Amino acid sequence: MPPLLEMVISHRVGDFALEAELVAPRGPLVIIGPSGAGKTLTLRAIAGIISPRSGRIVLNGRVLFDGGARLSLPSQARRVGYVPQEYALFPHLTVEGNISFGLRGLAGGEKRRRVDELVALTGLSPQRKLRPRELSGGQRQRGALARALAVSPDVLLLDEPFAALDVPTRQTLMDDLQRLLAQTNTAAIMVTHDRNEALRLAEYVAVLIGGRIRQAGTPAEVFGSPSDEEVAAFVGVETIAAGRVRELDDGVPVVDVAGHSIEGGSGVAQGDEVLVCLRPEDVTISLSAQASSARNHLPARVVRVLPSGPYVRVELEAGFLLVALVTRRAQEELALATGTEVVATFKAAAVHLIRK
Repeated sequence: MPPLLEMVISHRVGDFALEAELVAPRGPLVIIGPSGAGKTLTLRAIAGIISPRSGRIVLNGRVLFDGGARLSLPSQARRVGYVPQEYALFPHLTVEGNISFGLRGLAGGEKRRRVDELVALTGLSPQRKLRPRELSGGQRQRGALARALAVSPDVLLLDEPFAALDVPTRQTLMDDLQRLLAQTNTAAIMVTHDRNEALRLAEYVAVLIGGRIRQAGTPAEVFGSPSDEEVAAFVGVETIAAGRVRELDDGVPVVDVAGHSIEGGSGVAQGDEVLVCLRPEDVTISLSAQASSARNHLPARVVRVLPSGPYVRVELEAGFLLVALVTRRAQEELALATGTEVVATFKAAAVHLIRK
């Protein structure tokens, strides 16, 4: 079976240069990156809304664009369904009118059957006679999905599909999207800036920063072993500290960082300059050193405590900035506040090293 996407494209818009190269296997692909990274531009190139200056795009084994051969299939021939950020439903048409718009080639009975199938599949049967202005944000999103699926596309392209929705609606729609993709046997490529959406939906993740794919792999590979400092920061690594590998102890690196010895990581040699990366959820806090299997126990001082949804983000001064994520109950029980002296603990397996 061919990869879902093989892409090498070069394009420029003003001062921004997109130089994206990616080979992604089948399964939901999520391209993540900050605002202005080129995510929408990349998706529009796959959809055929724009033609890159040069390169090649192959989707499901079909060549959609080849700059060298001067080949660029029109959007309607690419067998993709496209859901833009703003949904782009026709305001003068009802839900069923929007869905049937792309089915003009079908006979009347077949068209009605297909519309009935899609409004039922997306849970929009009660709203089928309503116009977009009469729908909630979640209902408009379902309408956009139904319209994109109407033509039975090989691949569904989604541009920040949940960005304008509240958290409960977003969670429900992510479940709906997974169900729809499974029921219709449709592949998907989604772009988003939200790493939680990527973790929830993706089988393969590509990180796009500054117009370039900086890392690609499974969610575990990308989020657990970021390739460089910018990728690490984007995927939620909040502790990034410079150090030097002093030795390997039975193969485990021992890194000197701001007067501390930190054990963990892999793939480095003695003397290497490295960045020590830790996710906040991997750091625990206590008021004194306690016996545990964790190899790293660092004295630290609380410098800031910030609410973070149901958790609390605790910033620690340990000779470098060390960030932990704890429950509200833990904060209260430990009386964590600015100036509190604590011990930060983390396992060697939680440490990721990036060679500088």
